[in-house]
Amino acid sequence: SDVCSSDLVFGVFGGINSALHNGLDASLWNVLTKVGANEPFYMLLMGTDESQDRQDDPELAGMFRTDTIILARVDPGNQAVSLVSIPRDTQVQLDEYGTQKINAAHTFGGATLAVQTVEELTGVAISHYAEIDFDGFIGLVDTLGGIEVDVPMTIDDEDAGGHVDAGLQTLNSWQALTLCRARNAYEDVVGQGDLYRAANQRLVLGAILKKILASDPATMAGAIKDCSQYVRTDFDANDLLDLAQRFQGFDAENKLYTAVFPTVSEYSDDLWWDIAQQDEWDQMRTRMDAGLSPASEDVVDPTTGTILATAGDSARGYVDTSEAGTHTGAVVVRNGSGYEGAGAKAGKTLQAMGFTTDVANADSSDYSQTTVVYGSISQAGEAGQIARALGCGTTFLNDGTYAFDGDYLVVIGADWQD
Repeated sequence: SDVCSSDLVFGVFGGINSALHNGLDASLWNVLTKVGANEPFYMLLMGTDESQDRQDDPELAGMFRTDTIILARVDPGNQAVSLVSIPRDTQVQLDEYGTQKINAAHTFGGATLAVQTVEELTGVAISHYAEIDFDGFIGLVDTLGGIEVDVPMTIDDEDAGGHVDAGLQTLNSWQALTLCRARNAYEDVVGQGDLYRAANQRLVLGAILKKILASDPATMAGAIKDCSQYVRTDFDANDLLDLAQRFQGFDAENKLYTAVFPTVSEYSDDLWWDIAQQDEWDQMRTRMDAGLSPASEDVVDPTTGTILATAGDSARGYVDTSEAGTHTGAVVVRNGSGYEGAGAKAGKTLQAMGFTTDVANADSSDYSQTTVVYGSISQAGEAGQIARALGCGTTFLNDGTYAFDGDYLVVIGADWQD
């Protein structure tokens, strides 16, 4: 509520915005792309191995690694979140630094260069940034009183922190951190330790989100306040609380999507690299832009039980029968894909949802992406449902660019899949 928001912001959040922004270069705000309050946005999440103990170690000389790199798409209107782990060894070009692994970007240029590098790699505009260190992670999980996680396999990894039993349980902060750091336990069983570690990081992050978003606003505010000394982000505390409240009631089972950025391993110059697979990523990004999961289906490793990808309710071919015939309003459909009959097929899908349609060709046939145009924030959720039903495209809040006579405009592009 408005009362809750104002009381908490001024009573609990006083003075902590500077802590949230501490250590971030002012140039970061210049490279972030602003979006509307309820619009979907991309966010870069990074985890470092910084801690007070490591700060006090003279051998480290203040150098810390960014072993966790996650590109998130956050959709407040549809209460959906996609998490895509980017392998730390992904090969990138860093201007004067030459060919580097992607985790070097933060080392050389902090958050600003990290954002710019991930944008160049993925082709998306990033709107927000956050990073957390070991101490902050521990503090967050302690604040929440532990998190419930179904650990896929028993972890015995001294380098990661010790032992964690398999099975559904409430993990304390050190157990959760051990699960997020464990890679040797997987190297001994299936290899590709980084892949499985990243999968468990997404699992733990999902559990944290689920618990925070199931709590009351006071607990949310407390978690933000307690971790402000560890978390560095461009968000203000007020904005974080507002976003969390927009996601109250979040259906993590069906609306939290996870995947790994597609790469293949290559050995060159005496180093192992992860080489981006651009065509595969383009397909994943198209799905994400449309509000779908990056992966078309769930992927579970049969040996360890580790969840490598979750598609939730947006798996390819998913049809929410509860939506059939339940919608009202008019949708203008214009076929700009160059594919004959695409507009008519889209129209039938929308008619089955209950909409009336006006189908014709667009002004040209060279539109690259299907777009669902809507006129007000209140229509964002339904626009996302239209995009999901069509199986492609992105949503767009009309800024006057489009003129049409209806509640929504759908322009079919070349990403249309018959």
